[in-house]
Amino acid sequence: MKIYTKRGDAGQTDLFGGERVGKDELRVAAYGDVDELNSFVGVAAASGCDPSLSETLQNVQSALFDLGSSLATPDPAHREKYGIAGVAEADIEALEHLIDRLEADLEELKTFILPGGSPSAAAFHVARTVCRRAERAVVRLAGVDGESVADTSLRYLNRLSDALFVVARHENARQGVADVAWVGRTGA
Repeated sequence: MKIYTKRGDAGQTDLFGGERVGKDELRVAAYGDVDELNSFVGVAAASGCDPSLSETLQNVQSALFDLGSSLATPDPAHREKYGIAGVAEADIEALEHLIDRLEADLEELKTFILPGGSPSAAAFHVARTVCRRAERAVVRLAGVDGESVADTSLRYLNRLSDALFVVARHENARQGVADVAWVGRTGA
């Protein structure tokens, strides 16, 4: 099978279920941002991070793929018919457990921190900001009358950005790199 079909050359794409829409539609933007997020999670996972997080990060990437598939399938009947579940409550709970487990070993935050530190922490901070953008795109889509977005999608992305922040802090701590505190500048 060829990778190119030429069907999208005029700026349209197929949603799962057969509907053709413009590539600039909110739904396409939302699942595109989730796909970009998935790629950045992959970059962060490949950045030399804690090997004990490997399986967790693969699960996150799989959940993001499920979420994107759900977003690419606007008709709830099609999602049910083809078993496209999106993210589940258990996926959200897994992120909460990860956050709780990693935070238990971190110093309490007393100030805002700048994104950065070790290369792997910086990669997770980038993934976190891409996650927030994906979340905003899904929120925009969910706010359109007649659009169908599972509430677990929004909650998952919200929790994932928190988890990516904590993983970034974990990476700095694991590598003996201090988080960089934000210090407000006066007169800037």
